[in-house]
Amino acid sequence: MEEIEFKDFYDVIRENLEDYDGNYEEFINYGPDLFKLLTEVLNQNEVDAATRLKISAALAYYVAPFDVIPETIYGPDGYIDDIFVCLYVLKDIENKMGFEFLEELWESEKDLQEVIDECYEKSKDAVEDKIDHILRYVGLIE
Repeated sequence: MEEIEFKDFYDVIRENLEDYDGNYEEFINYGPDLFKLLTEVLNQNEVDAATRLKISAALAYYVAPFDVIPETIYGPDGYIDDIFVCLYVLKDIENKMGFEFLEELWESEKDLQEVIDECYEKSKDAVEDKIDHILRYVGLIE
């Protein structure tokens, strides 16, 4: 039987964004690293159940085929809302557990605080009229 090699979702996102140089390049290219950070946080024993649910919702949003800004229609720009949700949850984790907790899990060479601040503001600006719809869709607000 032939062995099938499966790709990690991080690698799939990386491939999807490999040649992207669009209007939102400055923050969309951080999408895979932010996704990976959320998966690392999920693996930590000290994370409470409520935070785990938020992380799971954000991770599921990355793979939802017909989210508010779907990749199948908008290509790489479809990751704008995914990144916003990811950062919304990461900022909540930062408030609960401290920035140092996240920084220890961050694997990129880029400064995490700069990435979080820049990407959150830019993704928030890009989805500003859809924020409530996105957060309701993923179940982060009622």
